Amino acid sequence: MNVPRREFDLVRLRDTLLAGTALIALLPVGIAIAVAIKLDSRGPIFFGQWRIGRGGKPFRLWKFRSMIVDAERRGGRLTASGDDRVTRVGRWLRRWKLDELPQLWNVVRGEMALVGPRPEVPEWVEHWPERWKPLLLSVRPGLTDIVSLELRDEERLLAAAPDPAAYYRDVLLYRKARRCAAYLRRRTPARDWGVLGRTFLALLRLDRRMRTTLGRLAPPVRRTD
Repeated sequence: MNVPRREFDLVRLRDTLLAGTALIALLPVGIAIAVAIKLDSRGPIFFGQWRIGRGGKPFRLWKFRSMIVDAERRGGRLTASGDDRVTRVGRWLRRWKLDELPQLWNVVRGEMALVGPRPEVPEWVEHWPERWKPLLLSVRPGLTDIVSLELRDEERLLAAAPDPAAYYRDVLLYRKARRCAAYLRRRTPARDWGVLGRTFLALLRLDRRMRTTLGRLAPPVRRTD
């Protein structure tokens, strides 16, 4: 994917302005969320996790904490529907994706874009198919992407799998990589705006087509390499 330098700079400017404006506008919401988190459970307000960014460079991704302290140590990195590590406030935050709001700061810092493949932890990046890995690592990871819209029921899919880790590695991760690579090959600013618009509609529950069901994923697409 060859993006002209001027177009790349304009996209970066767009992302910085929109993310910065959103951070300021949503400050009261962020303060309310922070208070709710502190009142609900013991632990910090924010949760930071190392993810892999553009060029394979690690960066610290930030979220509002939606789980108990030491959740990864107690149950791994994946979160399925009904996971008892998720706090009461966390369930509400995750339902509306409000736990992702601090990633606007990652966008302002230039570590992420508004639209791009969702960043993975290092161990999952190792399982990306080699044919798509260079393309996926050539762009900044995003706050949203086409796959996030199609897999809004990911936690329920994991909960229904006999082995969630294996299902994520062999089915969902493969599907995400393939779909993101296909999007990046045909990426345009207009398509990015379309993803942003669809994300907004999905958050408002106005576009039911965005929500993937178990039936749509049966039979699952498994990796062949």
